[in-house]
Amino acid sequence: MNLDFSAIKNQKNLLAFSAGVDSSALFFLLLRQNISFDIAIVDYNLRFQSKEEISYAKELAIKYNKRIFIKDIKLENNSNFEKMARDIRYKFFEEIILENSYENLITAHQLNDKLEWFFMQLSKGAGLIELIGFNEFEQKENYKIYKPLLNITKNELEIYLKENNYKYFIDNSNFDEKYKRNYFRHNFANKFLEEFSNGVKNSFQYLQNDLNSLNIQTKPIKKIEELEIFLNQKDDNLNIRIIDLNLKKRGILLSSAQRDEILKQKEITVCHKINISIEKDYIWIAPKLTITMDKNFKERCRLLKIPQNIRAYLYLKNINLEELIFQKSF
Repeated sequence: MNLDFSAIKNQKNLLAFSAGVDSSALFFLLLRQNISFDIAIVDYNLRFQSKEEISYAKELAIKYNKRIFIKDIKLENNSNFEKMARDIRYKFFEEIILENSYENLITAHQLNDKLEWFFMQLSKGAGLIELIGFNEFEQKENYKIYKPLLNITKNELEIYLKENNYKYFIDNSNFDEKYKRNYFRHNFANKFLEEFSNGVKNSFQYLQNDLNSLNIQTKPIKKIEELEIFLNQKDDNLNIRIIDLNLKKRGILLSSAQRDEILKQKEITVCHKINISIEKDYIWIAPKLTITMDKNFKERCRLLKIPQNIRAYLYLKNINLEELIFQKSF
């Protein structure tokens, strides 16, 4: 199994580990290519087997001289479990990354996961960016998420583990179809890949190339702390793509209804925490803050044509309005 890890060579990496097929295979693949990394694992205390998985992770850490970070939490197995577990998991990873200056979070998502995502988005109604939302690299504010296995099937990873006699665990909850992802996995993605894995790999590559060719301007023309300003593309589809990608970096996944509402309202608060304003020439995005501003500041904002729902953030963060003078000359 040939993988190129040169993008993270000589960097400080954290592997999201679970002791399952995917992360166990990735653990040994990284070892084989002498990539430096440590591991982090979460125990939700829902299965007796999870204690064995934690023990195995500890054994690997000791044997291969890896730091290990463990989060022990009791989480109810309800209808919202998948989202809650994901939020807890990634918050834990981010805390470790910030405290220990890791540059990359490596996850073991593979081709089956990518196709599951594709089918789930297709079922809800989605555009090109959402359909192929699983990318090898995802830039966060202080680190990157790296998914090196996206062109490899789960079956290929399991064969690799068996051929090398590497230990791994099977999480039986992955077969419970009350979870939406499992439903798509067992009824669509796995069966489809059994017959058409090469075609799926090629199609995802073609789609990514097409997306790259669109050359959507996703970089802000101005970024000051958590305020980001983009050029209005004069096209609703392009504008909502810019907003969608930006909010993903902030940990917010927009629904189709939310996208429609943003384009309709133009000036709106999303998820009670991020303000967005789509104006004639610019798109403004900043955290929602509530504060009483003095009249002089509000008047200066009015003259500079700064959106009303962005002003409180500028005021509280004491951002120099002269830095936004580009509006008069851009």
